[in-house]
Amino acid sequence: MRTFRLIIACPDRVGIVAKVSNFLATYNGWIQQASHHSDVESGWFFMRHEIRANSLPFDLEGFKQAFSPIAKEFSMTWQVTDSAVKKRVVLMASRDSHCLADLLHRWTRKELDCDIPCVIANHDDLRSMVEWHGIPFFHVPVDPKNKQPAFEEVSRLIDEHAADCIVLARYMQIFPPALCEKYAGRVINIHHSFLPSFIGAKPYHQAAKRGVKLIGATCHYVTEDLDAGPIIEQEVARVSHRDTIDDLVRQGRDVEKLALARGLRYHLEDRVLIHDNKTVVFD
Repeated sequence: MRTFRLIIACPDRVGIVAKVSNFLATYNGWIQQASHHSDVESGWFFMRHEIRANSLPFDLEGFKQAFSPIAKEFSMTWQVTDSAVKKRVVLMASRDSHCLADLLHRWTRKELDCDIPCVIANHDDLRSMVEWHGIPFFHVPVDPKNKQPAFEEVSRLIDEHAADCIVLARYMQIFPPALCEKYAGRVINIHHSFLPSFIGAKPYHQAAKRGVKLIGATCHYVTEDLDAGPIIEQEVARVSHRDTIDDLVRQGRDVEKLALARGLRYHLEDRVLIHDNKTVVFD
């Protein structure tokens, strides 16, 4: 069923829920889901409502106009989206196929409600798999000595395909600061570690040296600070002293796929609200 998703973040105070509820009731808005969170530390309030679109007397633009006075009154950072409008997701990868293959499978099975206009990769290895799904594949090699031309082409392709979201499905290149800023809150990465532990390269090797009993993966938004962006989702698996590095890598692939798929789904369904360097995720 088509819904409008109303997402709100604002300084906490008395009357927010009542005001929003009264607004929706005034226009006969039928609330299908309602989620609230009050953060005591920051003094901020977060809300997500899903309202049946056919219960309202106006379209999305009409909703925005009618709700704007309330948003201004409560100093809200807010958005309202239409569930019928699919987000456009550009996927990026390198050579590892497990995360990309999993997302493409879930997309084919309609578990991910989005459009995938293209896949961009810095190696050509995954072309046949992507094109088998009927999705355009763009090979943009990255020269280690001069990466700027490659990332200019990446940015051009992202803009050309009108991406709402970019997913780094084990894309093994560091996004430059300019792109992190340009696409802030829209670039999702999967890091093969339970952040903030073992940032950077070869985290499973780092974990093995520490003799950890749990390995994990972290789905997070990309920022200029490497592997330090707001966390959306995490997944873990138990390991022991008997496991080799190859064992950790093998088990790690499974948790990476799960964390990335869930994190992306939360983003597509407008369940993630970023505040400072943290997220509120309404599951």
